[in-house]
Amino acid sequence: MATKQPGERKLQILQTVAEMLEQPKGEKITTAALAARLGLSEAALYRHFASKAQMFEGLIEFIEQTVFGLVNKIATEEQDGLKQVEGILGLLLGFAQKNRGMTRVLIGDALVNEDERLQQRINQFLDRIETTLKQSLRMASTQGKLAVDDDISAHANLLLCYVVGRWNQFGKSGYTRDPMAQWPQQWGIFRSQFK
Repeated sequence: MATKQPGERKLQILQTVAEMLEQPKGEKITTAALAARLGLSEAALYRHFASKAQMFEGLIEFIEQTVFGLVNKIATEEQDGLKQVEGILGLLLGFAQKNRGMTRVLIGDALVNEDERLQQRINQFLDRIETTLKQSLRMASTQGKLAVDDDISAHANLLLCYVVGRWNQFGKSGYTRDPMAQWPQQWGIFRSQFK
């Protein structure tokens, strides 16, 4: 059996953490349980990651790179501001649907009793999403698709709260409440609030 390269082993560790987070009961992930699942010693884990917090940082980095890579693609390819908003919201809901374990990171469940800088990083991620939504809404406003006196910040925050709420329902229901359920109808409700 070929030995894994350091980068491959790191990726395998992160994938295993993500798989463990997908368990509906959501037990706390310990390095002992992770090492046992991988067939490694805890010391071997620490050769790849200095701490469990670093493992979670790796997952957050994956979330950031994936989501913002796709958000940038939407912003580049779609010139209609409201269609950008729709695409971004659909992307965020679909990301959770496809990455159940990552949803627990996004809603903070997996970060309870971990280093507080991890939750701060998720908060920064959410702030970036809200800023992106504001930019798309401003574009929609200049395109005449929002009333001139619409509060862009309030709209962006409401849309972000909607997504986080859907993520919470999904995570807290043991992944039975699909975040994409009723999305087209709910977007229609949001859309009707615009000009």
